Amino acid sequence: MPKERMSNTSFKFMNLTFKIMDFIHPYIKKRVKTFDIEKGMTVVDYGCGPGRYTTELAKLVGDQGKVYGADIHEMAIDAVQKKINSMGLKNVETVLINGYNCPLPDGIADRVCALDMFFMIQDPTTFLGELKRITKPDGLLIIDDGHQKRVLTREKIMNSGHWKILEETKDHLKCKPI
Repeated sequence: MPKERMSNTSFKFMNLTFKIMDFIHPYIKKRVKTFDIEKGMTVVDYGCGPGRYTTELAKLVGDQGKVYGADIHEMAIDAVQKKINSMGLKNVETVLINGYNCPLPDGIADRVCALDMFFMIQDPTTFLGELKRITKPDGLLIIDDGHQKRVLTREKIMNSGHWKILEETKDHLKCKPI
């Protein structure tokens, strides 16, 4: 099991925690509006977990767009599949990632969103290289700190040689492939 993959018990606890957080403070809809996502785009929710962002991203890209909910955890894929089935979303597909190898084709994504998971990555250069591979040359990576300091996030991104930081907000960084 990759070190980045949490246990089933941890996943269940995380999912429950997110449900409570989203009920008390539903900010995801507002947050995704800052990601410069337009109708018709292809977006990869990389490390999608239980799909908190996946379904909101699907609304932004519309019927002509596509969202891939991608994760290394089978329970995440199952959770997202249940959500998209219950919501009748036709523009979302789940993708099981094997380590740092995502089965999506090169240059598929207008946006790759890696949210609340980068702090768990053991090999950031390889990880960021894989995200670059699936991103279009004019696409963007939307990444946040998760549970690490911004200085560490910036250092990992800059040292990877794969991305240039275009914009930083308190909430996330927008990066362009180099």
